[in-house]
Amino acid sequence: MPPRRFMLLEANYRQLLDDPPSVAILPWGATEAHNYHLPHGTDVIEASCLAEGAARLAVDRGAKPIVLPAIPFGNNEQQLDQVATISFTTATAGAILSDVVRSLKTQEIDRLLILNGHGGNEFKPLVRDVQNQSGSLVVVANFFQIRPDALDEIFDDPGDHAGELETSLLLHLCPDLVEMDRAGDGSRVPFTVAGLGQPGVWTPRPWSQSHPDTGCGNPSAATADKGRRYFEASCEALAEVIVGLSAAQRGDLPYV
Repeated sequence: MPPRRFMLLEANYRQLLDDPPSVAILPWGATEAHNYHLPHGTDVIEASCLAEGAARLAVDRGAKPIVLPAIPFGNNEQQLDQVATISFTTATAGAILSDVVRSLKTQEIDRLLILNGHGGNEFKPLVRDVQNQSGSLVVVANFFQIRPDALDEIFDDPGDHAGELETSLLLHLCPDLVEMDRAGDGSRVPFTVAGLGQPGVWTPRPWSQSHPDTGCGNPSAATADKGRRYFEASCEALAEVIVGLSAAQRGDLPYV
């Protein structure tokens, strides 16, 4: 295949000069344990593949996106006792995001979609700061929240880490990296401190103690077909965002 203009790792300078992008997509994942059966790079794979799939659909609809190389590390402060886990602090993530937005703005690309693949990444305060400082429009899409209707329709219990949703996606995207015979049941050990289980009350989970196999959600009902269906539904939803951002003009709320 020839180099695809919408994939920065493939595109050459001549392509980008002749047809410059109007919106950038930044896949952002994490590198961490995903139960015993999924690769450490699960979040990076998900974010990267969804960005590519959605951008391809958006290009077919006239959009001009560019998919940036994925950020492979996220906030994993509660998982640093697990082998080969790398965690970005909030300050580090903020500095990276600021430099990416600053670089793109210099090249007149002032619309950025962060495609987040890791539940521990919290971008809202970072985006508020960076958007105010830069004047760029920065949008965040969490792939695991983008299609709640599809989640309800496709999955019995999606889980929130290496459960039915993520296992199904990986069975669709890279089945050779999934070893289902190793999977734990993804059970959670509940907090014993009284009052912490109430709605609206939150504290980080000491992950290895709360989730002995590092999973949260039972992966046993996962199938590649479920993964395909959610992937396609999510790509459609994300493509709509990309098309809208690509066509946006200054003055179109919230692009002001």
